[in-house]
Amino acid sequence: MTFLHTARGVYDNTYDEDGMSWKKYIEWSKLTHLTELVSLDGMLNEILVEPDYDNAEDWEYIHVVEPYQTGFFTTLEFIFKRLQAKDRFNLLTITIEPDKDCSEINLENYEFVGYDLLDKDFNISALSNCGGFDETFLPNDLNEKGLISDFSKAYDIKKRLLENNPDEDHADTNVIAVWRHKTIGR
Repeated sequence: MTFLHTARGVYDNTYDEDGMSWKKYIEWSKLTHLTELVSLDGMLNEILVEPDYDNAEDWEYIHVVEPYQTGFFTTLEFIFKRLQAKDRFNLLTITIEPDKDCSEINLENYEFVGYDLLDKDFNISALSNCGGFDETFLPNDLNEKGLISDFSKAYDIKKRLLENNPDEDHADTNVIAVWRHKTIGR
């Protein structure tokens, strides 16, 4: 299993930027049980790592799944080198398409928060930024962070999303396991 890293903005009840306050998001998404959104969706939880794309060395740390840049990076050292300062942020470790239940994998100083379903472009979360796919999953299928807690359920939803929505770009997804650092950025 390959572990990658990213730093993302915090999206919770303190957020009120870019015209999409937390209150407006909760009303739009109908995810009324969320306490915070810990998503890999770059529109909702902005990527706080700014690589120098003109620097060949930086490309050694940028994770690419051809032809897409994923917004994930190969080392924590690179994250801290290119982190755009924020008071609070989510330092995340992830794995793409895990082959076993990640809730049982203990990463030192991290807590497992769930599985996100990012579209094939690694941009949009089908769980939290598509307005819902009620024929496939309901808001209560997501935990209080907007993720799926159960490994089997994540893969079942991934399969049914594409079956039920074959012409929807954001329904063809990657299952991504997410761990959040317990203290850094908190």
